[in-house]
Amino acid sequence: MRAASLEGSAQNLSRIVMKFGGTSVADLERIRKVARLVAAEAARGNEVAVVVSAMAGRTNELVAWTDGAGAAAPDLAPSDEEYDVVVASGEQVSAGLLAMTLRNQGLNARSWLGWQAPIITDDAHGKARIEEIPPEKLEAALASGEIPVVAGFQGVDRKGRLTTLGRGAGDLSAVAIAATLRADRCDIYTDVDGVYTTDPRIEERAKRLSRISYEEMLEMASLGAKVLQSRSVELAMAQRVPLRVLSSFAEPGASDNVGTIVCDEEEIVEKRIVSGVAYSRDEAKISLFGLPDHPGVASAIFGGLAEANVNVDMIVQSHSRQADAANMEFTCGKRDAARAVEIVEGLKEKVGLEGVALDDNVAKISVIGVGMRSNTGVAQTMFKALAEKGVNIQVISTSEIKISVLIDAAYTELAVRALHAAYGLDKA
Repeated sequence: MRAASLEGSAQNLSRIVMKFGGTSVADLERIRKVARLVAAEAARGNEVAVVVSAMAGRTNELVAWTDGAGAAAPDLAPSDEEYDVVVASGEQVSAGLLAMTLRNQGLNARSWLGWQAPIITDDAHGKARIEEIPPEKLEAALASGEIPVVAGFQGVDRKGRLTTLGRGAGDLSAVAIAATLRADRCDIYTDVDGVYTTDPRIEERAKRLSRISYEEMLEMASLGAKVLQSRSVELAMAQRVPLRVLSSFAEPGASDNVGTIVCDEEEIVEKRIVSGVAYSRDEAKISLFGLPDHPGVASAIFGGLAEANVNVDMIVQSHSRQADAANMEFTCGKRDAARAVEIVEGLKEKVGLEGVALDDNVAKISVIGVGMRSNTGVAQTMFKALAEKGVNIQVISTSEIKISVLIDAAYTELAVRALHAAYGLDKA
């Protein structure tokens, strides 16, 4: 990796990947603004590659079209491959429009689709994983003075078929390209000016963090924070790609648009006990009653869910009032809830399960901080703050640097504000 600071300078030129999300390229005026930001980096002499998402709302529209096509033609078999062809078109439009705008400003720019780079993936259409990005073509483009504008969210499998990487995977595309190009940093431009201690729309006293560790950001992203996609943070941490999150709405060169740096824990001098409070309303709780309490039952249940690609999060097992029986609760995304219930119901006779219940009126609230490793009483502070507000905890899950609880969805905002204050984050 080239020797350059995260901040960069005119004397210390860098190779930078700039990624712009859907709100940043929502219309032609914003695309022109993005072009000015790109041009400003190029004017400093930096080598710049750009990754773009679809215009805000466009992917949702395209997904709805695929749903409508299935409803309108029930005799046609669904095709994940064709789903990818449709939904990936949004990024193609953004890449082409931005490249045209940059050219109109006198810059050497060209749009690149996933298959042209190429971003090679497996064949899990709709949620493909990147296997490799041969750097030769993009390296050659940069060496010639070109600004490649790459369509995020998409790739190509070994058979030459278009694939998509899953919702929000434009960030993943950018980090993967930054790793391949050995970029000095990857700047993620979005509609906020950095990573905050919690969602400012819920808590107006939320503070922007100047730095956050990869681990903390990974937990926050996976627990509901929408700033970065979790797979992108995971890849950045594995490849040690320096990240910076900043606003695309600031003027080029604005001194106050410094963003948040995502980096190694060792680069953070003063570690807070808790760095942030995250929440997710995209949760469903599934309760299983009367499970036989013997080996192999959990394996059968969660094996069946895994085979159906249902991602399970929090899991709690407790003894039933019946002898040699247990009850179990687990959570998954709302989108997978009906499928999860169907799978578990299908295992009733095999495992001896008595009943299944679904509750999708729940929310997951989490506190995250690397300082938890060396401080006690973090959980007690959380439980006390929620109890004082009359918030009942249904399920608890912990890791080395986070504590998550499942609560009634109606108390989401109250719980976030209470925990933000309890850990002093409003004074950070």
